[in-house]
Amino acid sequence: MSRADTQEDLNAVIRQHSELLAAQLHSQRESLFPPDASKSMRKFTSGEAAALLGVNDSYLRKLHLDGKGPSPEVSSGNRRHYSAEDIHNLRVLLEKTARKPGDYLPGRRAGDHLQIIGVMNFKGGSGKTTSSAHLAQRLALKGYRVLAIDLDPQASLTALHGVQPEFDLLDGGTLYDAIRYEDPVPIAEVIRKTYIPNLDLIPGNLELMEFEHETPRALSRGNAGLFFFRVKEALAQVDERYDVVVIDCPPQLGFLTMSALSAATGVLVTIHPEMLDVMSMSQFLRMTADLMDVIADSGADMSHDWMRYLLTRYEPTDAPQNRIVAFLRTMYGDKVLNAPMLKSTAISDAGLTKQTLYEVERSAFTRTTYDRAIESLNAVNDEIAQLIQKTWGR
Repeated sequence: MSRADTQEDLNAVIRQHSELLAAQLHSQRESLFPPDASKSMRKFTSGEAAALLGVNDSYLRKLHLDGKGPSPEVSSGNRRHYSAEDIHNLRVLLEKTARKPGDYLPGRRAGDHLQIIGVMNFKGGSGKTTSSAHLAQRLALKGYRVLAIDLDPQASLTALHGVQPEFDLLDGGTLYDAIRYEDPVPIAEVIRKTYIPNLDLIPGNLELMEFEHETPRALSRGNAGLFFFRVKEALAQVDERYDVVVIDCPPQLGFLTMSALSAATGVLVTIHPEMLDVMSMSQFLRMTADLMDVIADSGADMSHDWMRYLLTRYEPTDAPQNRIVAFLRTMYGDKVLNAPMLKSTAISDAGLTKQTLYEVERSAFTRTTYDRAIESLNAVNDEIAQLIQKTWGR
């Protein structure tokens, strides 16, 4: 048999594998989320609801017995379960009699500017999308009005929120529609409600790469304008609708990332504390600084409210990791978040069903595994929430 007979066109093989995988993922989604293949948020125990609201479980029970607020679902053993909508309605109720404004609805007040958080790194496996998804969901569950934007063409954040790009975004529907150079649409047209109250989504797919291809052409023709302001200008159209925007940036320093950085008020850089990752981050930071110098020279204001490094997939018992963490903390001080995101099988197992840890039932894991992971996530996300509050002067 000749070599020519055994060779295959690489593009044909890759396309076949892509379509096969997409079909299998679509089938999996329909089996996981029947009958209409859409996701819904789980119910929360009264203890979880009380913790989210910052009150005692006994106080929630009293509200229920007094007939105030939403009625929880009561299961056998007189256990109360609250939906995410119930928790939001309780926030609205409790805010009316709060000791100080913002105790239960902690979002923007008059004079507060929209917080736009860019989550970035260009090395795979740094936990960028996992961090973005859990941050957006935690802030929404804590009462902030949140917009999550998937700016990564690989669209993992989109898939986590129940949208499959290959099937659900055949006619656009990404941020590209709002920032393209010809006939951009209002950004409101690409915003989707999610199954979590207070959390909206702008999904992503491969179409986002068009911005990377079109920008050089627009620059050569002289009609790109200040291209790096396009994301910021699009978000300005819905400024009053949100408290926080979380952008999952692409894993490379292209025009999309530069535009997201120009729009961001806060930057979160994820770091996996391994030597190869830290070495590549050195190059990443240098290239980022060079690009931001170019943008600043073009007239952009590159000042940010804050920038922090988030340690991800951290294993406290790993001695080499601990040495790198100590090295980073010595070098960057309080620019490294105090709380690391621990490596956990619970987070990766939840991802198998396209869910975050906030969406899965605690009973699906051993109690210690789940509690350890959720405490780690909450500590990270609540520390970021404190940064947001500090930026607003609280």
